Amino acid sequence: MPSNAVKVNKREQLTEALKHRILILDGAMGTMIQEYKLEEQDYRGERFKDWHVLIKGNNDLLSLTQPKIIADIHRAYLEAGADIIETNTFNATTISMEDYDMASLSREINFESAKLARSVCDELEAKDPSKPRYVAGVLGPTSKTCSISPDVNDPGYRNINFDKLVAAYVESTLALMEGGADLILIETIFDTLNAKAASFAVEEAFEQAGRSLPVMISGTITDASGRTLSGQTTEAFYNSIRHIKPLSIGLNCALGPDLLRQYVEELSRVCETFTSVYPNAGLPNEFGEYDLEAPEMAQEIIDWGKSGFINIVGGCCGTTPAHIKAFAKGLEGVKPRQLPELEVRMRLSGLEACNLN
Repeated sequence: MPSNAVKVNKREQLTEALKHRILILDGAMGTMIQEYKLEEQDYRGERFKDWHVLIKGNNDLLSLTQPKIIADIHRAYLEAGADIIETNTFNATTISMEDYDMASLSREINFESAKLARSVCDELEAKDPSKPRYVAGVLGPTSKTCSISPDVNDPGYRNINFDKLVAAYVESTLALMEGGADLILIETIFDTLNAKAASFAVEEAFEQAGRSLPVMISGTITDASGRTLSGQTTEAFYNSIRHIKPLSIGLNCALGPDLLRQYVEELSRVCETFTSVYPNAGLPNEFGEYDLEAPEMAQEIIDWGKSGFINIVGGCCGTTPAHIKAFAKGLEGVKPRQLPELEVRMRLSGLEACNLN
């Protein structure tokens, strides 16, 4: 069967599944990598043993130097009950890879990461064909922002522009598609302009590839103020990107489920498409670790499900396969959020939403 036909079937399969049950996303990749206590030489491997800068912490590079570790983490999440796993590409754009002088490796890392995730999904699907597994090709927010100056003495200064972001995201998207991603996930967006650049780039990549994939977009409420880093409320963020018509729009990172709940409820109310949510395992403690254990966190997640807030749910920083297993088990038989029928209005946004009759 041609690859295009396979992708069309996956899209229809995924959309149909979302109408009937809450799908489970995986948990944190970084949290699991930390458990391996890798050192500089582990990150370097043989290929990069003489690299001219320190590269410990470049987790995306592990798809090349420690592929078995990344595959094992993917497999653990799938065995815990995840329907969708994310590629190990959160910082794999050329922009973020510049921090390690590895921008030239961006395409290879995205391709190999998607290929690795695809192979693990195929492995588990072969064992249980009744449960499809999906690869979400991850486009992270990058280490730079289009909307905010990094220099407090020069508010007009920007260390990145829209066109550079687009070029980086196009390259990553094409590589993720070639590697076998079933959908594209634009995630942890703290600057809506970065999200707009990513979504524009994804459409450009689809045009270049001659095919398209479903797109998920996930923003980040950065603190208890209920706003993204660039200042938007949940509804304003939604209004800013709703024209893209992705498969789902959601929230992830920064907050634990208790603090995130009111924003999940708000998103559920205003969102015309499916919703996705994957919170942190609470707020970090004084050691930078996350204390919310699987049973306690699952109680919050199950409540969201029973309240009709969610279509896709997983975990961000601090979550493990134990968390995902608890979510999957607790949400069995819980009906997914039904898409609301919202009145037609002009929905605009600044820092806050402006909806006109």
